[in-house]
Amino acid sequence: QVQLVESGGGLVQPGGSLRLSCVASGSIFRINAMGWYRQAPGKERELVASMTSDDTTTYSDSVKGRFTISRDNAKNTAYLQMNSLKPEDTDVYYCNADITYYSSPYYRRRNSDIWGQGTLVTVSS
Repeated sequence: QVQLVESGGGLVQPGGSLRLSCVASGSIFRINAMGWYRQAPGKERELVASMTSDDTTTYSDSVKGRFTISRDNAKNTAYLQMNSLKPEDTDVYYCNADITYYSSPYYRRRNSDIWGQGTLVTVSS
């Protein structure tokens, strides 16, 4: 079993910064990729940033230049540094992972649909 736990959300003023963390735990063989998504009420969940195992990163146009994704492999943790936050960044942010894990002592399985519980980011005066 592999689980993701996000933290770091909260209330911040426009122009402020937050750092989100996502910790993966369980019988992990390899983390192939991790990413951050966000979802506002009434809108579809969208990709914010992602990072593959070779450190290739992808950012949505709306956050490019303001957000930075990073990873600490030793801690199985991904981070999302969010700077110059805007009210439109207000969302529930979800961590997603593509993980190859130990399903048994002899087998491995890959699951690209592992999600954290979400952490709320509110940008408001």
